[in-house]
Amino acid sequence: MALPARNHRITLEEAAAHTRRHREAKVHAIGSGAFHKDQVQELLNQKGCVGLRVHLGRNADGSPTVVLTGIDQADSDLVKDVILEQWLPCPPFCGAQNALNS
Repeated sequence: MALPARNHRITLEEAAAHTRRHREAKVHAIGSGAFHKDQVQELLNQKGCVGLRVHLGRNADGSPTVVLTGIDQADSDLVKDVILEQWLPCPPFCGAQNALNS
């Protein structure tokens, strides 16, 4: 099934509320993670890629992670070429404090 049209943009206030609720739930110590632009761009530039999917996952040690895949027009994961993980977790890679991480 093709993805329905949707505006994924939210305000900083809405985003801050989402991340604050996650931190307050204290599900785990990792609050976010970062990926390098060139690798995300490579994923998005795959032939037939129309979007990005974020899969929630766990490392072998039980710590949380995400797996990124491109998706095609039929909403299927593109799994033959570029799949990303190995994010740089926050902490310690959090950057300057802002409304999303403090």
